[in-house]
Amino acid sequence: MTQEWDTRVGAYAVVVHGDHILLAHWNERGREAWTLPGGGLELGEDAPTAAVREVLEETGYVVELDELLGVDSLQVRPEDRLNGSGRPLHALRIIYRAHPVSGELVHELGGSTDEAAWVPLADVPNLTRVDLIDKALELSYQSPARALR
Repeated sequence: MTQEWDTRVGAYAVVVHGDHILLAHWNERGREAWTLPGGGLELGEDAPTAAVREVLEETGYVVELDELLGVDSLQVRPEDRLNGSGRPLHALRIIYRAHPVSGELVHELGGSTDEAAWVPLADVPNLTRVDLIDKALELSYQSPARALR
């Protein structure tokens, strides 16, 4: 028997400047936590383009991608889905390291995030956050470049 499931591909950016990381506050359907700026690919869009677009939409910054850090695979049980579809979700999260080239901090209006902030890296362990942040930082430290910008 074949089980139906949904697949979602998203692209995200680790943007570090000095000792701060750029984060977006996810607030959707009664759930909220800090996350990396990023999100789902639009039909026909490639992952690098999606990462740059999503960072701009959620934070106000135009970024340049420095490197692909990795791809994280996440399984979400049907009962944990926010859309009530009754199907499991397989999320593929493509994670890049990036740096800002222009823009200024703004908060997204009408999206799944409601705030953007430069958060001290030392404060990240105390945040209510999605696991994507920890996985991305771990990939950052394992990267051949190793140095966070």
